[in-house]
Amino acid sequence: MRIGVPRETKTLEGRVALVPAAAGDLVRRGHEVWVEQGAGLRSGFADAEYARLGVRIAADAAQLYDRGELIVKVKEPIGGDLALLREHHLLFCYLHLAPEPVLTRRLLDIGLTAVAFETVALDSGELPLLAPMSVIAGRIAVQVGTHYLHQPLGGKGVLLGGLPSTARGKVVVFGAGQAGGAAAALAAAGGAGVVVFEKRQDRRDEMMRLGHNVTTLYPYDDLVAREVASADLVVGAVLVTGAVAPHVLSRDMVAGMEAGSVLVDISIDQGGCFETSRPTTWAEPTYVEEGAIHFCVTNMPGAVPRTSSQAICAAILPWVDRLASGDWRDHPPLLRGINVEGGRIVHPALQSTEV
Repeated sequence: MRIGVPRETKTLEGRVALVPAAAGDLVRRGHEVWVEQGAGLRSGFADAEYARLGVRIAADAAQLYDRGELIVKVKEPIGGDLALLREHHLLFCYLHLAPEPVLTRRLLDIGLTAVAFETVALDSGELPLLAPMSVIAGRIAVQVGTHYLHQPLGGKGVLLGGLPSTARGKVVVFGAGQAGGAAAALAAAGGAGVVVFEKRQDRRDEMMRLGHNVTTLYPYDDLVAREVASADLVVGAVLVTGAVAPHVLSRDMVAGMEAGSVLVDISIDQGGCFETSRPTTWAEPTYVEEGAIHFCVTNMPGAVPRTSSQAICAAILPWVDRLASGDWRDHPPLLRGINVEGGRIVHPALQSTEV
């Protein structure tokens, strides 16, 4: 099959879906792989590295989409991508369609088949292609949260880890999956006092083992409001596969926080889990709402493209090979990943989407 890897066009998105070594493996397996010129540069991979391994370099996006049958990219198609996608294309990337009815409508009108990384699900319910980027996003959430707590940036001037004679900073994390767990682990390792809200008992147990400075709680509304009111940094990392994220923080709860506190919404790709959240980009990553700094960048792992590209490529390569082999419809995890096909919404979580 002809596999096409376009250059990402989302604002300051530096990732590439296939690193040279992976693209070369696909070539050796008999596939024809095309990479758009310059697609890997921001991740540190020159066109020459691809060409040396038998990968063909497309001069521009138009040639790339013309040559490719299976289009493998990182983020959802926007702008020029949508103008070049055709009915015969099989699209494989992160889509996050639930909060994006306009994009959903465009894909339906094109009539292609789109399999989303974030909805490829194993029989256990595990989401193997979401996991690596979730871990990176969780770590970035604490890194940027720590940064924006600095007073010159508008933050309340708190050092999260504290030191002798001062109180520890307080971090509240919603969700203890891959993203929330990574955020809690980094915050705890840095010495902050960490509160993790999670409904699942097994995950609460896991978070407790991070250290004596970690408390895990069930998210009762009254308890959430009380803990958030005294938080310095709040990280939202809740997920319902393929669906719009539920709100775990109301506007009133955010208003009850101290001015200069920071909220990082990892769930923003799925609409956001704070009532006050709205999507931002790395070009303009923050805004202030109810006195709190909000960081709601929709492609957080794109800030570390070398690491992120290597991680996502290692996760998706076996699935790309399966899709390219032609027998992928015999593989239930990939069938669960189909979001739209032939002008129809396929994924159950999207069935109620108004487009």
